[in-house]
Amino acid sequence: MATALITGANRGLGLGLSRAYLADGWDVIAVVRKTSPELEKLACSRLDIRECQLTDDGDLAAIADSLAGQTIDVLINNAGRMAKTQGDSTEGVQGFGNFNRAIWHDVFDINLFTPMRLSELLVRQVGKADRGRIVTLSSTLGSMALNQSGGLYAYRASKAGVNAIMKSMAIDLAEHGIISIAMHPGWVRTDMGGSRATFDIETSVRGMKAVIDGLRPEDSGKFLSHDGSEMPW
Repeated sequence: MATALITGANRGLGLGLSRAYLADGWDVIAVVRKTSPELEKLACSRLDIRECQLTDDGDLAAIADSLAGQTIDVLINNAGRMAKTQGDSTEGVQGFGNFNRAIWHDVFDINLFTPMRLSELLVRQVGKADRGRIVTLSSTLGSMALNQSGGLYAYRASKAGVNAIMKSMAIDLAEHGIISIAMHPGWVRTDMGGSRATFDIETSVRGMKAVIDGLRPEDSGKFLSHDGSEMPW
């Protein structure tokens, strides 16, 4: 039985991906800071919910240790944040002239540092799969070529960093047979994407899963959209 480990699976895209993989007969390990009623509604023998602080390396290591003998076919680093704070617009927090070291650290901690460390901790489990895949959710906002509006400094920088680490993983993990990509889910109607976004969760998840399921070694190191198209760096 194939297994997917998905972070941030308690809501939004992570919840949607968990639902889709369970529906396809996969085992799902849902790694979350805190579970949710929506995630618990998916309860079955193939769903393993693990609560931990996703920015605590000790917690992440404990989960990896508990999965030492297991094969993980797909690791999806989904958990992330935009850096909205109470009473401030996103741009007010992240615009030029408003640098706040603590906010930047929080954004990088979950968007970049957690995927990096979790990938290191689980590389043996993913390497055991016949076609192991590590997928980290990026964003069109991480593309320097597509930046025509400026702003959103912390979030853009964290997702550009995601693109960089996934490209390097594709090179460094090739000897383990692991395919590593960054993925843009589209502009999706989630708590982060907002109500004006283009796609609903189901459309994005359906596209992402099709792309992930179809990944081949030659795709490793790419920045792909949910529709399979290659994104510019």
